[in-house]
Amino acid sequence: MEIKHHFSLKEHNTFGIAALSKAYTAPSSLQQLKEALGYYYNQDVFLLGGGSNMLLLNDIEKPVIHVLLKGITITETNGDLVLIQVMAGEDWHEFVLYCMDNNLAGLENLSLIPGNVGTSPIQNIGAYGVELKDTFYSCDVIDLKTLEEKTLSLADCQFGYRDSIFKNEALGKYVITSVTFKLQNLNKNNDYQFKTSYGAIKEELHRLQGNFTIQKISQAVIQIRKSKLPDPKKIGNSGSFFKNPVIERTQYENLIKTHPDIPFYKVDEGHVKIPAGWLIDQSGFKGKRFGDAGVHDKQALVLVNYGSATGKEILEVAQHVQKAVYHRYGIRIDTEVNLIDE
Repeated sequence: MEIKHHFSLKEHNTFGIAALSKAYTAPSSLQQLKEALGYYYNQDVFLLGGGSNMLLLNDIEKPVIHVLLKGITITETNGDLVLIQVMAGEDWHEFVLYCMDNNLAGLENLSLIPGNVGTSPIQNIGAYGVELKDTFYSCDVIDLKTLEEKTLSLADCQFGYRDSIFKNEALGKYVITSVTFKLQNLNKNNDYQFKTSYGAIKEELHRLQGNFTIQKISQAVIQIRKSKLPDPKKIGNSGSFFKNPVIERTQYENLIKTHPDIPFYKVDEGHVKIPAGWLIDQSGFKGKRFGDAGVHDKQALVLVNYGSATGKEILEVAQHVQKAVYHRYGIRIDTEVNLIDE
């Protein structure tokens, strides 16, 4: 097991924050991961995946274990249903492309989301009307205190909107080693229901023309995301920084009296979801820059690092945005990105 000390994490977080770790090791097999966890058995460790959904506010004063386990295995086939196990270190988008190449349906709307598979259940990642929980079957984990291996089911994970047990009562308890998905094999199923209700997908599919396929939906999502979201390799960011707030319908009905053009999506009879990007844009922040930290000029949901911004400087922009939106609309917008202050 190779351990590096005072190791820069700049290349291992998509915001490009120049934070240092006390120690760093990158296990690429289950055996190496167990060895690392055993070595640091009596210490708190920081588990790193794709580095895509976090903002580092300080140096990490803990040993960092960068989980890089690889492998994709079809574990069961039952008619048109396939169970596929994916190791935690696999790149999420590369896995989605693997599914597209093999005509496996269910994840096409989640194309081009940055990060690794192992961290995807933590956030219950989602986009364009689809969430990870829709195809999630189970995940394998290691208990950090006992080093016991166990499997968690869909019910165990308690998924919610950008939420899961891993952000609540199981916070800091497990390391996810693999995730198993239940997907549909379109080579054996012609009745698959495409998820195209989001307007942006409909418009892009119309432009692409032709019959609906999961490959075409994936292509449409990729085009939409590329047109709106900056490439983390070119400009530091973590995708959507804020969650879309869910408010009571009565609050929405009061709001439209003074803001009649405010958009919404129905959640249930008593609640609606408001696009946070619209709220931020209308509050005057789209494209605004504060030193090397700022709000992206094409998608107000995205905060960016133009070069050498610190995590704290980006957080200050986020807090400024939150206060302005609340002052204007009386709506609190919460961060989707995990704020890391270790």
